[in-house]
Amino acid sequence: MGEETQPEIKAILDSQSYVLAERDTALLARAELRPVRLQLELLKPEMALSEHNISSTIVVFGSTRIAQRSELESRLRAAQAALATRPGDPRLAREVSRVERLLAKDHYYEAAREFSRIVSSRSQPNGKHLVIITGGGPGIMEAANRGAHDVGAESIGLNITLPNEQLPNAYITPRLCFRFHYFALRKMHFLLRAQALVAFPGGFGTLDELFDALALRQTHRMQEIPIILFAREYWRKVIDFQFLADEGVIADEDLELFSYAETPEEIWSLIAGFHDFQP
Repeated sequence: MGEETQPEIKAILDSQSYVLAERDTALLARAELRPVRLQLELLKPEMALSEHNISSTIVVFGSTRIAQRSELESRLRAAQAALATRPGDPRLAREVSRVERLLAKDHYYEAAREFSRIVSSRSQPNGKHLVIITGGGPGIMEAANRGAHDVGAESIGLNITLPNEQLPNAYITPRLCFRFHYFALRKMHFLLRAQALVAFPGGFGTLDELFDALALRQTHRMQEIPIILFAREYWRKVIDFQFLADEGVIADEDLELFSYAETPEEIWSLIAGFHDFQP
């Protein structure tokens, strides 16, 4: 190769077309490659969980905004201080009210944490290696991952790319934290290995994930699992399931697809009873 051709060779080597397809992130980001990206998001967690011999999980959903008490108290002080500077501001008054309501729910954080401790410490002696799996974010998800961490157990987090970037909580087992772009693939991974699903109080995301599981159970498109709603009073205000049955838009039998629980021990008892092993 003569010196006179070196610029041409360099241009070829620097061209995007010369990058190996498997390393060409610009190529993978193209619309035409969406099927490949979907397959990768299916395979990456599937292969990793199989390699770590994880075949049974307990799914925990719940609000990202229901945090531990100290965090909510700090938020309330900040909101009250902001309102004190502008006492007549309805937006600031509304924020104080909302944080006060969240603070009244801080016991759900502790309940999720305790339930995860129970699952992680009691399932293995019963021959069921049940691993907690959450969305990997803050709030109730953090509490559930934290409970497993408290007793030295592994837990899984399925994080999602969002407009307001969300970091994974610190209590997930590092090798078991995955990041998704597609909600559909993430929801599939929540349920593929699920032995139970527990929904703590939450908002749109929790409702989306809960109804996805209920619809799949109703249509017999997934394995039979107990679906447990924690805090009956909250859920009965959010969703009038009985009304749906009375209106004929769901069957009476569909009301048996889920149960209510009020304590972490009660959740565990329902799961143990469903799968017929000692609580």
